[in-house]
Amino acid sequence: MALYAADSDPTAVACAKDNIGPENVFQGDLFAALPAHLKGGVNVLIANVPYVATRHIPFLPAEARDHEPREALDGGDDGLDVFRAVLKEAGTWLAPGGILLSEITEAQINTATDVVRATALHPAIHIDEDLEATVVTATALNR
Repeated sequence: MALYAADSDPTAVACAKDNIGPENVFQGDLFAALPAHLKGGVNVLIANVPYVATRHIPFLPAEARDHEPREALDGGDDGLDVFRAVLKEAGTWLAPGGILLSEITEAQINTATDVVRATALHPAIHIDEDLEATVVTATALNR
């Protein structure tokens, strides 16, 4: 099993190349950056997309708000714009039984699960109280 990574930010790509190795790290927008031979064969897809609603960015801690690129934070009106874009294509990239994981906020649970259901993937929510983290998963059922 191989690990692949893609990001649109050149700094993130350079960091990933240092950590993973240059041969499996790609720069580009979402799935467009990935090699086509991966389509339909991805077992685990981690989508670390921006999920902060635009209107909430001023309320983020200064270390995020003032030092992270805005495109790494801003998920649009409800925070799920990029998540929606990922879900539009995720089903064609996931292997049967494959799973997508993406962090969201608790306030986004209903909308995020609706987005997953609309793509014919199976949604689930996982909350870690200790880490104050909420993750939505989207599983490709065996076809």
